Amino acid sequence: QFQFVESGGGLVRPGGSLRLSCVASGFTLENYDFGWFRQAPANEREGVSCILAASDWIYYLPSVKDRFTISRDAAKNTMYLEMNGLKPEDTGVYYCARVRSVNSFGCLGMDYWGKGTLVTVSA
Repeated sequence: QFQFVESGGGLVRPGGSLRLSCVASGFTLENYDFGWFRQAPANEREGVSCILAASDWIYYLPSVKDRFTISRDAAKNTMYLEMNGLKPEDTGVYYCARVRSVNSFGCLGMDYWGKGTLVTVSA
């Protein structure tokens, strides 16, 4: 059984920071590509940041580059998304997922998803 459980979402003021966590079970996280996704109300789900396990090459959505940082902790089998300089347009439900591959176009072939954690950026 593969499972992701996200946490760390909440209400934050514009310019603030949050750190999202995603605990994986059923597989060893460091052996797979993984990433973070988000879905704003009435919008399609989009890849925020994904990492290629073999080389640590990272994709960032252009609108979050230089503000967000993806990482993992092998000992805890957990992935993180450090979010800084948050903007109202960053509001949405954030999901973690295992992915098949990562390239310059984004994250590809997602197969296992968490249920999401809500991030709301508002004054």
